[in-house]
Order: sequence, then structure tokens, then C-alpha cells
Amino acid sequence: MNKLKAVAQKLMTMDNVHILTHRYPDGDTLGSAYALCGALQQLGKKAKVITSGEPAKKYAFLKKGIREQNFERKYVVSVDVAASSLLGENEEEYKDIIDICIDHHGTNSIEAKMKYIDATSASAAEIVFELLGLMTGVILNEHIATCIYTGLSTDTGCFRYTNTTPKTHLIAAKTMAAGAPWEKINAEMFEIMSPARIELQKLVYNTLELKLNGKLAFIVVTLDMLKKAGVGDDEVEGLASIPRRVEGVLMGITIREKEDGVFKISVRTNEGVDASAYCSVFGGGGHVAASGCTIEGTLDFVKEALINEAEKIL
Repeated sequence: MNKLKAVAQKLMTMDNVHILTHRYPDGDTLGSAYALCGALQQLGKKAKVITSGEPAKKYAFLKKGIREQNFERKYVVSVDVAASSLLGENEEEYKDIIDICIDHHGTNSIEAKMKYIDATSASAAEIVFELLGLMTGVILNEHIATCIYTGLSTDTGCFRYTNTTPKTHLIAAKTMAAGAPWEKINAEMFEIMSPARIELQKLVYNTLELKLNGKLAFIVVTLDMLKKAGVGDDEVEGLASIPRRVEGVLMGITIREKEDGVFKISVRTNEGVDASAYCSVFGGGGHVAASGCTIEGTLDFVKEALINEAEKIL
């Protein structure tokens, strides 16, 4: 806590702050960033969130309560960004000038003047919640509570994943008491789907394969499938949990085609199988039960590489 208090004290001296999120921004990186931005603006400071790529429309509510400010950047903070490559289009501009890095990935390799990494936290939002509690003058208003709850719920699969802890629930309760519209957030994040998203899921389920005596499950999301279903990147999030749901599966892998022969791999595991160690073989990382990496090549090449490595573990 002393180290986190030092981060809080440093933040209170900073003004004109850019807050960075990771590429393909999800609820945790966005919720953490907008909560921190809102807190700094509460203190009369200038701050703005810098995203890599356009966030999904369903996250637009996180910006409510944030004032648009124009200023010359003086400080940079990253939240939920485990490696500089995950800054995406912002990597070259920011990778060497990060003042504070806040993250919950044990594999974090960001170069920053000050870092606070807590791999026991279920989400970066948990850390940001505790951080804001150490910053004099910051009030847990409805907007900040909404942002924190969004980060908590999305990174824990609505509190179903194994990274969920008693602390996670306690923080969620405090955000609910502060006005976070938890029912609306959970419905938007986990239940409501567009007709196009439902069509995509139908196509995705048809790609499901079981390997290694049913211990490994694959799904594939191709660019053609996205085009056929009429969806964009903002509606792909959440598919990675599908293969892990199959009875008997210890490792579920989602292979998502990007441009130029690049495949984004999302790995979800059961029963303590280490997804982070598995993905590190391919230059990725993350958490024990949820990790990712990127592989270049043909779909057949990618599948074979993933199966061969999974066989060593399973």
C-alpha cells in the first residue's frame, strides 16, 4: 500500500495528463482510464483519455461526466497496458515517455518512471479504486463508480471467472452504493446483442473443434465471417469464453483473423491450466486463466502450432 500511496501522491502533483489504454480497448482499460480521468478533473486538473482504435459503442457511457479539454501534454499514465506493443497506434509516440504505469498483469514489461503492478487484483479497476481512495479530494461519485464497476464486471466475466476475489465483491458493493447502475451495465455487457452479433455467433459455433481427447477446444473468427454477419471489431468482444464452456475442456482457444495474415489468439483455461505460460511461448502473456498472443501465418499453420504446444501441457 505504501507504494500505491506514492503513486497517489505523484498523481496529485501532475497536471496536463494523457491516460493511455491498450489496443482493442475493453471495459477494464476504459473503465480504469475514465475513472482516473474523472478523478483528476475533480481535482481541477486537465486530463484526457487516449485510446488506440475506436472503442465499441457500448462503452460510450463511460465518457459521461468527462469534460473535453485542450492542453499541451506534460505527463503520461498507462492503465491496464501490459506491454508497449499493446499501445497499438500510439506506441511510437508514447512508449518512451510513460510517467506512471498501473496494471494487474504479472507479465508487465512497460518502461515507466513509476510502476504499480498487482497481479493479485482481478482488474486494473480494482487498483484504480484503491488508488483514488488515497488521493485527497477525490469523491466516489456516480460517474467514477460506474467506470470502476464496468472494469470489475467485464474483467471477471460478471464475477464468474476465477480471478474474482472477496475484495472484488467488496469494491463492487461500494460502487453500487455510490450509484453505479449495475443492472444496466451487466445487461449491456453480457446479455443484449444486436441481430448481427447473433448471426456472427451462429457462424462461430459452426467452427468449434475439439482436440486432444476433448481437453482442447477451438473456435475461429475470420474476416469473411465478420463481413457476412455485418459486424465490426466492436462486436467481437466476449467470444473468447465460448470454447471454455464445453464440458471437459481445459483450454479454450479463439483464433481471430486480422489483416495481412495476422491472427489474434485468446486463450481461456479451466482447472488451473496456465494460459499465461502457454501464450508466452508465442510472445504473449496475461493471466493464469486468461491470456493472449499474436501469430502470423496461414490459419492451418496457426492451428497446428497451437495444438502442438497445447499437447505439451494437456
